[in-house]
Amino acid sequence: MSTKTLVWIGMIVGSTIGSFIPSLWGAGVFSMSSIFLSALGAIVGIYFGWKIGQGYF
Repeated sequence: MSTKTLVWIGMIVGSTIGSFIPSLWGAGVFSMSSIFLSALGAIVGIYFGWKIGQGYF
């Protein structure tokens, strides 16, 4: 798989997981914490997708 594909997969999975974490404490899907954690999850997903694409993991 190409690095570009892995980065996209990481971004989508990371932002999805990050946006649903605030629901554990009862926050809405469109709350500020959900939006913040979605962005944070996307950044982490991009990082890990790039690392996997480079062969580090």
